[in-house]
Amino acid sequence: MLRRSSPDGRSLPAGAGGDRPSPGDAPARVVARGFGVRHASRRAWAIRDVDLVVEPGERVLLTGASGAGKSTLLAALAGILDREATEFAGELTVDGVAPAAARARLGMLAQDPDSQLVMTLAGDDVAFGLENAGLPRADIWPRVDEVLAAVGFPYGRDRPTQALSGGEKQRLVLAGALARRPALLLLDEPTAQLDPAGAALVRAAVGRATADRRVTVVAVDHDAAPWLPLVDRVLELRPGGLVEQPPGWRPPRRSEGLVLPPGGGGPLLLSAAAAGFTYPGAAAPALAPTDVDLLAGRALAVTGPNGRGKSTLALLLAGLRAPTTGRVEATDELAAGVRRGDRGPVRWRAGELVTRIGTVFQHPEQQFLTGQVRDELALGPLRSGSGAAAARATAEQLLDRLGLADLADANPYTLSGGQQRRLSVATVLATSPRVLVLDEPTFGQDAATWREVVTLLAEQRARGCAVVTVTHDADLVAVLADAELAL
Repeated sequence: MLRRSSPDGRSLPAGAGGDRPSPGDAPARVVARGFGVRHASRRAWAIRDVDLVVEPGERVLLTGASGAGKSTLLAALAGILDREATEFAGELTVDGVAPAAARARLGMLAQDPDSQLVMTLAGDDVAFGLENAGLPRADIWPRVDEVLAAVGFPYGRDRPTQALSGGEKQRLVLAGALARRPALLLLDEPTAQLDPAGAALVRAAVGRATADRRVTVVAVDHDAAPWLPLVDRVLELRPGGLVEQPPGWRPPRRSEGLVLPPGGGGPLLLSAAAAGFTYPGAAAPALAPTDVDLLAGRALAVTGPNGRGKSTLALLLAGLRAPTTGRVEATDELAAGVRRGDRGPVRWRAGELVTRIGTVFQHPEQQFLTGQVRDELALGPLRSGSGAAAARATAEQLLDRLGLADLADANPYTLSGGQQRRLSVATVLATSPRVLVLDEPTFGQDAATWREVVTLLAEQRARGCAVVTVTHDADLVAVLADAELAL
């Protein structure tokens, strides 16, 4: 059960009294009064003074700056925060009880879909929750097929989950959440990793699933505009609590008025010739043979629907995976100084790679190596030969530029998804590589942090860096890309 603080600081049970749970499959009612959360490793409260009432059947969109605590609030509503490592203030209830006591009536899609996949086959993953809920076996598979179709999942039940792209995993997890027909549906950036068509499918699926108002919806998304026709209210989470946006509100376009330093022509640094990749035992390639030329001072956007191999191509270009067909080779200029003059980046040592090709993974937490944000930023410069003073100076500069200075001593794994993404970008910039390969670098960013990330990338392009962005972000493509490769 959640705890709330009494005036003298003692923990008291939350959810006592008030509304009782709704019977049957009625939609849930959410109430927060002076609610706050502070994680054990932090001095500052993640969220504070949140007052909120969401009536049964309402659909609410939650916005706010990156790191404002939106995901924390959703996790609290889902009853999944570690009660031993978290301090709570105020009260938060779902149908009059603590969220942990209402879990059977909740469905959630978290920022990271991998954290919610439990089975090896897509159909089994959706069926898992239904089986645990005791649904008759004869009803399970028709329900599985129904929700897979509703979210636009492009494969059958037998598709291995490990063969799915990030966006396809997101659709699968959403299907699992919808399958249980929850009373409260919590969506944390449900379309962030989807191509535009896939994102529209997911929003349409949410709209259909909630049209009869038998489920209450709280969704978090930085891209608010497409949700406006589907939601009843838009709430912005700020340091002082929640602020409701007025009717007719429209978010400003984040790229409006943005002026970036121009790129320029430069020599060829890296090329892929008919480079493709097929997983062992797979019937079809993850990436069909593809040609790419990366030029200094130019930015290339790699776009296309989910599952076309964009992230796989990024790994090949980054020298982190060897192609199964074709080749990826650096020019003499990029390979200068590499032992034996080897031009295949996949065979370079880590120290040779880090100063030549920098990579941001699709999942930023996969590249963190230290226990502090400041140390994470200093690690690359130190390993590439910078002195301690220079490494610290680089770290401090990037902390300021990307709004992470207040989190310098925090553990990278405790950051929000948007903060982790900015940190992963900063760690790559810290070593000033000639080639940048970035998988969804603007994921989870509010307008202000989006502009800062894009400006930093434009500055790298202006200094002669070749920039590759794998992205569904049309605004990023419009303002930064000199060329587009649509897979």
